[in-house]
Amino acid sequence: MLRSTKEIIGYKLAAVDGAIGSVDDLAFDDRTWEIRYIVGDTGGWLSGRQVLLSPASFGQPDWSNQTIPVSLNKRQIENSPGIDTDKTVSRKYETELHRYYGWPAYWVTPPPGEMAYIPTPAPTYVAVADEPGVVERDNEQPEDHDAQTHLRGVKEVTGYNIGAIDGDIGHVEEFIVDDDRWAIRYMVIDTRNWLPGRKVLVSPLWIASIRWDERSVYVDLTREAVRNSPEYNPSQPVNRDYEVRLYDFYGRPKYW
Repeated sequence: MLRSTKEIIGYKLAAVDGAIGSVDDLAFDDRTWEIRYIVGDTGGWLSGRQVLLSPASFGQPDWSNQTIPVSLNKRQIENSPGIDTDKTVSRKYETELHRYYGWPAYWVTPPPGEMAYIPTPAPTYVAVADEPGVVERDNEQPEDHDAQTHLRGVKEVTGYNIGAIDGDIGHVEEFIVDDDRWAIRYMVIDTRNWLPGRKVLVSPLWIASIRWDERSVYVDLTREAVRNSPEYNPSQPVNRDYEVRLYDFYGRPKYW
């Protein structure tokens, strides 16, 4: 089902042995638009500490009670690698986090015929006998700790300017997430400065380019096409009938 990020942010998070806080943000991969982590605010439980939780640890959300269960206990979360949310999440930190929890490393392509790669346990450091003072890593798969993570928070991108082929069309108001795949399916565009009171949906598949330094997203659509596209009503759920009309209007291949 498709859900608004405004709906999901604020949901309660429940470990197997009690409440652990609430959803503060969602971090997505800006290449695939998949949700990689929920940013959890632990509130008074861990003195306001924030934690990253992968969809790999989620149970079936209780949408009626606005709760996302997490298949971890409170002690595991308390002892997990700390994060500075004011800094960019590094691949080195992600590797440490995934190794700690045993989560698959989404950034590594598994060998043919094998399951998703899970980072090896923390390496053992051993001295090399004939070279005193030199250490080597034992049984560790090589990893690029300096690789760019491409993680963005939905709160960060909310408010970005949206430009069409022939001019601006509005700004990002929120996102629509597929709760089965934990992937962003649409950006909700508020066109108030151009078409007062009108909101439209734009798929990340229709993005031509993004200028992160300018806080701008450019889509491969014309202003006239956006003007005449099926209007989005935030008071109604996005269903398959609406999606079919939207994709057919733009003549774009459907993701499903």
